[in-house]
Amino acid sequence: MSEREIRSLGIERLGEAYTFAYTEGDLPDGQVRLETLYTGFSAGTELTFMKHTNPYFHSRWDGDRGVFIAGEPSLDYPVPFLGYMEVARVVDTRSTAFRRGQIVATTFGHKTGHTADPARDVLIPLPADLDPVLGVFVAQMGPIAANGILHADAEQFGPNVARLGQSLTDKPVLVIGAGSVGLMTALFARRAGASEVVVADPSPFRRERLEALGFFAMDEEQVWQHARTHWHSGSERGADFVFQTRAHAGSLHTALRALRPQGTVIDLAFYQGGAQALRLGEEFHHNGLVIRCAQINRVPRGMAHLWDRKRLALETVALLQAEAPAMLREIITHIVPFNDGPAFLAQLVKDRPDFIQIVFQVAE
Repeated sequence: MSEREIRSLGIERLGEAYTFAYTEGDLPDGQVRLETLYTGFSAGTELTFMKHTNPYFHSRWDGDRGVFIAGEPSLDYPVPFLGYMEVARVVDTRSTAFRRGQIVATTFGHKTGHTADPARDVLIPLPADLDPVLGVFVAQMGPIAANGILHADAEQFGPNVARLGQSLTDKPVLVIGAGSVGLMTALFARRAGASEVVVADPSPFRRERLEALGFFAMDEEQVWQHARTHWHSGSERGADFVFQTRAHAGSLHTALRALRPQGTVIDLAFYQGGAQALRLGEEFHHNGLVIRCAQINRVPRGMAHLWDRKRLALETVALLQAEAPAMLREIITHIVPFNDGPAFLAQLVKDRPDFIQIVFQVAE
């Protein structure tokens, strides 16, 4: 296949999305050419580009030292590429690992197509019996949730984790936040055999979806009291693990209040602002608690050789196959034509309609 035009959804300036086009050259040896079917919108991260709250607008990431350098912005408008939740069809290949017509989950952004290098890019073939729209969860969001579960396992068993979620079996689990990551974390916990899964979210719309999925739904003020009242072992009350997925410091503080002494918050949220509501002199200090960040770029120490991104993605595929009807009904709340993307994002910021997972449809 020769040159082709690719269109991409990005942010042109503060509060304004746009699409732009560029030309992709001939297909190199060893690579595959993809046509996008669906691309999922990660609101928690991507709206920071619309609102100018992403930390890269205000500082620079020093990868060698692993710190942000304030006052040295590394990002400015326009931001031409966003997103990391794609499903695509192989339309041409110069790799023996992939064939034409194959459907894969991957991460290349809100674009109409992409040329991928199997040696570098995440490319997960999807089973034929899985609705391809669910593939938006496979390469990134599902593995984020699975990695959170894996971090809980590592807290209890170290690197000797044989089964995802083995630390949660027959234990109550609390998840704060009912976005895509929170819901998938709750589904993983239930699949692992948790004795009870409670999810907290302030949105009545999301709590209704939670109940339809079979979870106990509460607001945050209720949930820490529930954990402290009903979950106890001997004299210790509270949860062993709380999975915190909301980008609010107050939610992190709620997670700490719900823990038993020496319990652990597995933190999956992306905080863009300050943390005035996080009170480290209270439960965190008095109960000897742990906050463990569990983002997808790192699995627990000593486990990367067994639990890489591909294995977490395959755990996600198994979860999707088991939960497909409910997820299609309750979690994917909007499917928007790709060409309507800029107008839809403007409406999203202006009106803030209820949603869980937004998906842009690019091709049939």
